[in-house]
Amino acid sequence: MTSLHIASRPVEESEFHRFFEECRYTAFRLETLQVYDVGYEQEAFHRFLSTGEVITTHSQQEWNRIVGGKRSFRRVHVVTEPLTDYLRFECVSAYRASVQAGEDVRVIPTEPGFWPEGIPRFDYWLFDSEVLVRMNYEPDGTMLAPELICEPEEIVRANVIRDRALYMATTFPEYEQRFDADMRPL
Repeated sequence: MTSLHIASRPVEESEFHRFFEECRYTAFRLETLQVYDVGYEQEAFHRFLSTGEVITTHSQQEWNRIVGGKRSFRRVHVVTEPLTDYLRFECVSAYRASVQAGEDVRVIPTEPGFWPEGIPRFDYWLFDSEVLVRMNYEPDGTMLAPELICEPEEIVRANVIRDRALYMATTFPEYEQRFDADMRPL
């Protein structure tokens, strides 16, 4: 996925949503950013920062419905410690609910200036080990158009990265034991 000549095409929002509904067995997400600027989370994020309150958004309810199906959803997030306010929010409001809904959420903690060997610094979704969607973001975490990666070698590489990331990661329930209820270190 780092080559300049990768066969890919932009993915429209409706097609992207269909990947979740149509995947038969597994969906895997690699997350590498420390801040995501997602419009539908803004109110919940600001409320968490100002009051500590966690509200369940419509998008979180919809996600829990999808995750609670018969497919396996797995995620690994490389997090730099200390956690950003956004990552604290994501852990408290999204990851806890996703784990309860059935998603296998894992974390690879790292220190500033370090990165886990063999793990790229970009995000992707891998559906049924064969449909690869690279998630593209601005430096501030604003989402750009995702792209469907069509080269078999890149799909195989994404599977290898997934396996490595899952092996290196700690389950979220184990990880969060190091923190208080608001994901501040104990």
